[in-house]
Amino acid sequence: MTEKAIYGDTNPVPGAGDVKRFGSVIGLSPQMEQHYRELHANAWESVTRRLTESYIRNYSIYITELAGKKYLFSYFEYTGSDFEADMQAMADDPETQRWWRETRPCQIQLPNCAPGANWTEMECLFYLP
Repeated sequence: MTEKAIYGDTNPVPGAGDVKRFGSVIGLSPQMEQHYRELHANAWESVTRRLTESYIRNYSIYITELAGKKYLFSYFEYTGSDFEADMQAMADDPETQRWWRETRPCQIQLPNCAPGANWTEMECLFYLP
């Protein structure tokens, strides 16, 4: 059973305000970890530019190990006005598609991943500006 979200001063309703915050998680293939680290140590300028053009800010990816498995956690802020259109523009970008062909084999989708998604979105439970 999924618990009901509770909103208050330190957990605002999702989408409230000018900035929308996103957290997500995905597994990391142990055999591909080094390649994934190398890709992100020198991310392609074309990909970072496309992120900026799609109004993505403060994007970060963290890595951790839980119960002997590696996981990636990502966080970003969206400052645009049409999230779906901006994400579609990113998905349609040939350089971004090429980047995803490099990164996807490194990742392991989690069982609760939404259809058509790669990363599993997480609920924001606490936010302190």
